[in-house]
Amino acid sequence: MCTRETLTDTFAEPLGTTLKRFCVVVVFGIAFAYFEAAVVVYLREIFYPDGFTFPLTEFGIGISPLWRRLLITEIGREAASMILILTAAWLFGRNLQQRFAYFMVIFAIWDIFYYVWLKVLLDWPASIMDWDILFLIPIAWASPVLCPVLISLTLLLLAIIILYRDSRARPIKPTLPDWLVFILAGLVVVISFCIAGRHVTEPDFQSYFYWPLFAAGLLLAIAAFLKCLLKSK
Repeated sequence: MCTRETLTDTFAEPLGTTLKRFCVVVVFGIAFAYFEAAVVVYLREIFYPDGFTFPLTEFGIGISPLWRRLLITEIGREAASMILILTAAWLFGRNLQQRFAYFMVIFAIWDIFYYVWLKVLLDWPASIMDWDILFLIPIAWASPVLCPVLISLTLLLLAIIILYRDSRARPIKPTLPDWLVFILAGLVVVISFCIAGRHVTEPDFQSYFYWPLFAAGLLLAIAAFLKCLLKSK
């Protein structure tokens, strides 16, 4: 007879086993980040041979047939990257809560080390406040590098807490309202990126990134997690 797996299903395991699996996941994320950075090295050589600086001199599908073809290809590659992260998280985890946590770990390590590898390969970014194009689905996301790094560090910390509690058979138990708050928080952050992404070719591009909006989304997610954590003791 089949049973339905839920996010709160858990199986206690030695902490050492969780730690070993976590280390393997980190290595995977670092290696995956190199692939991402290598692709960006090639793309910048094609699109911005004179240097990748904001405001961008040109950006968008409608610029030329080459831009359209390569940007559509890049959107497909980004979607494939998300599928790879989801697949790896599913394989590493033993239950839904672990899989969710490992998705957060892989995403966070991938994102952080993407910038580490770009620094190694291109000596970029020069500063944590340099701007970057973060994502292209469904439209361009943009912000200072600091913002995705803050999100990734937050995801990594929350994932470590989830995995530790799961190894002790004490899963975090979010309710439907909690999930709705998490989704809302994520949407607020994404909106802050997308607003900025629409103005990356304008001289005053920085004025379109609304720090209070970004901070509100990030802090809302952290507050919702802390609420779930306290409630699940």
